[in-house]
Amino acid sequence: MENEILNLETKARSELDKIIESSELEQLETWRISYLGRKGEISKLMSELVELSADDKRIMGSLANKCKISLERIYSNALELMSLKSSGSNSENTYDVTLPGRLNLIGRKHITTLMIEKIVKIFISMGFSVAEGPEIESDKYNFEMLNIPKYHPARDMWDTLWVTTDQDSDNIPMLLRTHTSPVQVRIMESGNPPIRIISPGKCYRYEATDSTHEWHFFQIEGLAVGKDISFANLKATLNEFIYRIFGNERKVRFRCDYFPFVEPGVDVSIDCFRCNGKDVENCSTCNKTGWIEVMGAGMVHPRVLEGVGYDITKYSGFAFGMGVERIAMLKYGIDDIRLFYSNDIRFLSQFHGML
Repeated sequence: MENEILNLETKARSELDKIIESSELEQLETWRISYLGRKGEISKLMSELVELSADDKRIMGSLANKCKISLERIYSNALELMSLKSSGSNSENTYDVTLPGRLNLIGRKHITTLMIEKIVKIFISMGFSVAEGPEIESDKYNFEMLNIPKYHPARDMWDTLWVTTDQDSDNIPMLLRTHTSPVQVRIMESGNPPIRIISPGKCYRYEATDSTHEWHFFQIEGLAVGKDISFANLKATLNEFIYRIFGNERKVRFRCDYFPFVEPGVDVSIDCFRCNGKDVENCSTCNKTGWIEVMGAGMVHPRVLEGVGYDITKYSGFAFGMGVERIAMLKYGIDDIRLFYSNDIRFLSQFHGML
């Protein structure tokens, strides 16, 4: 039976060569039915295998299957070749070399990445260094060492995504960090003042997504600790940052606010760049207030300093935090934070070269 299989393949190949020379597609279809059809030669060959012994059936079945695969492959090649010939196409004139070439799309940095780099560059020029920390954080660093003890109502300000949910067990509760402030605590624990760092990174909140809220976003927080650091130092640092980001013509306002890890705490706002405080009643950008909040800040709470072993009679410091996407939205008039993560190339490409 082995010779029968080999002779069948040789015969089929010979007939197919003649058909290719004639370029007759109808003959090619007849060949396919004759050899590969349901009642073709290959099918008849397969039906004869049932009469063989188990060992012979395994050997002959493998040969027959290889023959079938070989014929299917040469049929497919013949069909493609003859189709090209019948349409008047060939390998030499398939492409029109006179057409202009296609431009390759070049990947670029995301607007959030560009914004982070711009902010970081500003603070580095003022003597700050960059520090990073884990995105999966412990309850200790995310809350407790920032003067937010267990069951404190201030925790409601941060809608938390917990990794381990049993906070009453002996296990260390873990979470997706809600801010990058834990990095500040880790840096203070690992060294002594003076300290000047900024900590860019991704944060997570368990909250509904809308035009001004995302469940994940980038934040940059800053910390300065040393001797004789005052609120005036905080104001001077943030004024300089805001002028470099939004322009020297902007006015800056510091207004009392509450954050558990600073005392006193302030929200930092700039005058509305759309209405300039003149047409407040008709301005939706500043919600008819004339001011737009940029970030939160304040003097580091003494309990936070004591928690990392600092002598509060010698050292003081300030801290601030801002959302990277929010800064970009304010600077470039973006009205929906969801655009940053929608992967719309039309949105992403328009900011190249602007930052």
